[in-house]
Amino acid sequence: MSLRLYFHPLSSFCQKVLTALYENDTPFEREVVNFMDPKEDAAFRQLWPIRKFPILRDEARDKLVPESTTIIEYLDRHFPGRTHLIPADPDLAWETRFWDRFLDLYVHLPMQKIVTDRLRPAGGNDSFGVDQAKDQLATAYDLLDEHMSSGEWLNGAGFSMADCAAAAPLRFADMMVPIGNRKNLTTYLERLKTRPSFARVWSEAEPYLAMVPK
Repeated sequence: MSLRLYFHPLSSFCQKVLTALYENDTPFEREVVNFMDPKEDAAFRQLWPIRKFPILRDEARDKLVPESTTIIEYLDRHFPGRTHLIPADPDLAWETRFWDRFLDLYVHLPMQKIVTDRLRPAGGNDSFGVDQAKDQLATAYDLLDEHMSSGEWLNGAGFSMADCAAAAPLRFADMMVPIGNRKNLTTYLERLKTRPSFARVWSEAEPYLAMVPK
């Protein structure tokens, strides 16, 4: 088996890649990284000094692939399966990449801002930054709700990398800033929850969910 994924089950960016791997039943070796363990932390830094997961190691090609979007692009090119995560049609591929970027920048990052602020010690919180993150999430929710007024998936054709990018951050964000009465987005999130690939990812994360701050 040539693929080895370095990740943590609770990380939303890792869940994005896991969803893609499970979607196509792509075989891989699992390397769960615990940054609280100094030896594991040091070993990971040797692989990727930026110290951000996930990273994918393709031992057969001697390639180290960082960043969730780049990993999924790599998988779609070199390990394609029944679900084309990047559509062959150029316009659908563009739309897929746009929504992937949108989810990372305007849902993933503000969601993480809120979560990490709740983990800060008393007196070290950034209330202004959290308010900005909440406003950005609300705007992103509105745009996604409007976009999902027609079609099951983000690119309008089929499940893709964009939906892998949506599943984890939307589920976590809804816990922090509820989606509320945005019916189209709520229906879409429920569809993501029942997608077998993401349902598996979430079930594997459940033992760690107590670590998510309320």
